[in-house]
Amino acid sequence: MNIQIFGVKKCFDTKKAERYFKERKINYQFIDLGIKGLSKGELQSVKTAVGLNKLINANSKDYKRLNMNMIISPSGKEEILLNNPSLYNTPIVRNGKQATVGYEPTIWESWQE
Repeated sequence: MNIQIFGVKKCFDTKKAERYFKERKINYQFIDLGIKGLSKGELQSVKTAVGLNKLINANSKDYKRLNMNMIISPSGKEEILLNNPSLYNTPIVRNGKQATVGYEPTIWESWQE
């Protein structure tokens, strides 16, 4: 497995995801979205696995500030996401082409097989 966890240090679910993999002695790479967002390729891969709307946190402070509810085109939303990592729902956990958004231990278990 090649696990990547994209999240922010203050996020409770991101901490739970890290703990899940630590407890099972599964190596993972943590990427702090506050410092470095997803690359265009990473966004495409995750979007294919979970869908664009699941990635966007409609409760984030920047959602209203950036008028995300008014943007209809998926490419416009993607462009804003790439430039504003604070809009992501976290954690985003990737294992190759598979991905989840949020705390999803039942799905992660199936990755171990």
